[in-house]
Formats: sequence, C-alpha cells, structure tokens
Amino acid sequence: MSAGSACRWCDTGRLEEGFIEDRGEGSSGFARWVDGPLERGIFGGAKRMGKVRMQIAAYRCNQCGHLELFAKTPG
Repeated sequence: MSAGSACRWCDTGRLEEGFIEDRGEGSSGFARWVDGPLERGIFGGAKRMGKVRMQIAAYRCNQCGHLELFAKTPG
C-alpha cells in the first residue's frame, strides 16, 4: 500500500499517508501494534516486555474517509 493508491472501500478516492497519534501520558506521540492479546499488569497498564512492537502506517481515503492500517516497521 502506498499514498496515492485507489481506495479499496469506495474505489473512487485516493489514499493519503498519515499516522495514528497517541497523546497519552508518557507516550511517544504515535501508536504501535503489539503482538499477542492484551495482558494488563498490576497497575492496569499493558504488558509489553518481550513482545514484538511495530509502528503503524495509516492511510486515509480523501473521498470516503476509510482508514487502512498496516504494521510496517519495527519500533
């Protein structure tokens, strides 16, 4: 998938690249995909130690607004 590709949802729009923002306390500013089901630690946060994490690439259709998300690169 790349910017400018045709939208698979409406077939009329073009995809624009962007990212999913994370503004939570202590966040890196962008969201990540984490391998495996969500497990919570004793304080309620997600357990991530030892799990594969990947940055999420997001593409939005300029006509219908449909989002396509891809876990592309380690991070």
